[in-house]
Formats: sequence, structure tokens, C-alpha cells
Amino acid sequence: MVALVGILGFGLVGCQTGSAATSGTAAAESVELPPLSDVTPLEDPTAYEGPTTALIGGPSIPPLAEAPEATLPTTVISKDQAGDTEITVEDTSRVLALSLSGTLGELVYAFGLSDHLVGRDVSTNFAGAEDLPIITRDGHSIDAEAVLALNPSLIITDGSIGPTDVVLQLRDAGIPVVTVDRAVDAESSFVTAQQVADALGVGDAAPELIAGLDAAIVAKEAEVQQLLPADESKLPRVAFLYVRGTAGIFYLFGEGSGTDSLIRSIGAVDVAEEIGWVGEKPMTEEALIAMDPDIILVMTKGLESAGGVDGLLQAQPSIALTAAGQHRRIIDVDDTVLFAGGTRIPDVIDGLARAVYAPDSL
Repeated sequence: MVALVGILGFGLVGCQTGSAATSGTAAAESVELPPLSDVTPLEDPTAYEGPTTALIGGPSIPPLAEAPEATLPTTVISKDQAGDTEITVEDTSRVLALSLSGTLGELVYAFGLSDHLVGRDVSTNFAGAEDLPIITRDGHSIDAEAVLALNPSLIITDGSIGPTDVVLQLRDAGIPVVTVDRAVDAESSFVTAQQVADALGVGDAAPELIAGLDAAIVAKEAEVQQLLPADESKLPRVAFLYVRGTAGIFYLFGEGSGTDSLIRSIGAVDVAEEIGWVGEKPMTEEALIAMDPDIILVMTKGLESAGGVDGLLQAQPSIALTAAGQHRRIIDVDDTVLFAGGTRIPDVIDGLARAVYAPDSL
């Protein structure tokens, strides 16, 4: 997980509604998309040609109907890198919930407590979030002066925004800092949601939110099943590659990375799973050619850094030798939401399914 945070930090510098990447100063621009039940899927998604940008909507999970009352003070376990640390929280009236993906801020929103937030990271994007001041300079590092100026009574983080010593200095300054586990898939999101609720003093409210999220994921996966080709041999073989510029850096993401669960959720074949690939590791050209994916997923900023699809194919000749490269079947996804976890999971599944099975609907 530390490796994943480091890689993503290096790569980042923001009916269903789809959204472009956040600008960092306002809510993402949204477009209306038809329900999945109304789109016409490709008969053979492995034969489609051309790149696609996945549009990710949401967050579509509404806040709890009634905001829970906090029971304070509360003592929770902070999952610090150096080991578990007991933290006592006495006041949740001025909260900062900070993560690379915006997941934590959106969880606070989902618990109906967004009015307790006094600032946000650049990726947090729910209705009204655009009015909160941003306290991250480049997406993944904290501006300590900006934090202190907001006088927060609680900081919740998942360790994906740092530097770590700056976060600890904020704790030394008397601000309770609670580190929670990073949400990258459904199971880890359920854990994180409970930890966030505990830190806010509303732990009893978490089961309701978790049950709602679980049901939304199951429902979305059932919708996606209706898009799959009747012939299983035409299910696309998908690889997620982390790409950084034209420097020859590309990682294959496998088991435990979060992309594995997303590929399973959309019913596609995960080429990394086929070869038993675990975590995030550099990909060799020979191995990629041998796997021969039909579709390659990348992050939008990574694709831009490589000069778009043309630049990527030129910089990585091995990609051009795969079916995905030959068909220019590159799907890019907003960096800030692909690994968001939490309440964004149903939205990401929806967006990926459209891009894979019904790209002409976008």
C-alpha cells in the first residue's frame, strides 16, 4: 500500500452524471449520461477501435437522511506508519478530512456532517465542496500554514497526503490527527468508513452507510452484467498501466491495487490476475506483449504526460504490439477518482463499464 501511495503521489499534481477532472477551485463540470439500461452495448468490445475517456459521476451515494449526533470525547486508534497510536478526540466542529483521492471528505459528507468541514484537499468533490478552502498545494502535500489558519479541531487522513513529518507536527501543535486505512476497494472502504465514523464520534452510524454502499455496488454490478457480450470469448482482456511521461516508466497494477476489483466488477478479464501479478511493479515490454490485452486503462494525467495516445504508443513500442495498441483502445480515467474507493466505487464501476462496453454512448 505504501508503494501504491508513492506511485500515485508521483503521478498526481482533481440518471448518472459524469464529470471531468476537478480543477482544484470549483466543482467538476458535469454532463448528463443515460442510465446504463438505456445504452446499447457493443456486440464485440474486443473489436472496437479508438481511445475513450471514462466519465465518472457522483458521488451518487446520498448523505444519511439524518445527521448522527456525536458522542464525545472518544478515543480511537490512529493507524500511523510507526504503529498504532491512541488519539482522543474531544471536538469535531472543525474537521479536515484529507486524502489523495478525496475519499475521506466525501465520507464525512456521506455521514451528513459536511457542515463540520472547514477545508478540503484538491480532490474532494461533493455538492458545496467548492466553497471550502483548499489546503493542498499540488494535490498530495499539505500546506501547514493553510491548515493552521483554519484552526481545525480534528484532522483525518489516510497517509496519502503528506509529508508525514508535517502531519505529525500538526499533532504536536495540539491538533488531534487520526490516520485511517486507505480505501481502494469495497472491503477496505467498509473498514475506512467505520474508522472515519469512529473518529467523528458517530461510530454507530457507520453500519447503515456501509450497508447502503454495499447494496449500491451490488446493484451497479448487476446493471453492468446486462452490457456483457453474450459470447464469453468476446469479454475484453484488460490491463491497468501506470504511465509517467515518455521516460519509459510503466507499472502493471495487479492483485490488491484496487484496479483488480474494478475489473472484476465490470465483468472483464484481468490480465494481471491471469499471470498472478500482485501489487504494483514495473512492467517489462516482453511480458506486456505476451499478455496482449484488448484494452489498456491509464490515468488521464499519465496519458497527458506521455503526449496522448500517439505519444504513448511512440514512447512504449510494446503497447503498439498488443491488440489494445493496434486498435488504439486506450481508456483514460480521472486520476482523482480511479482509486477513490468509498462512496465513489459505484460511480467508477458505472464509468468504466460505459467506456468498455458502450463507448459511443459517451
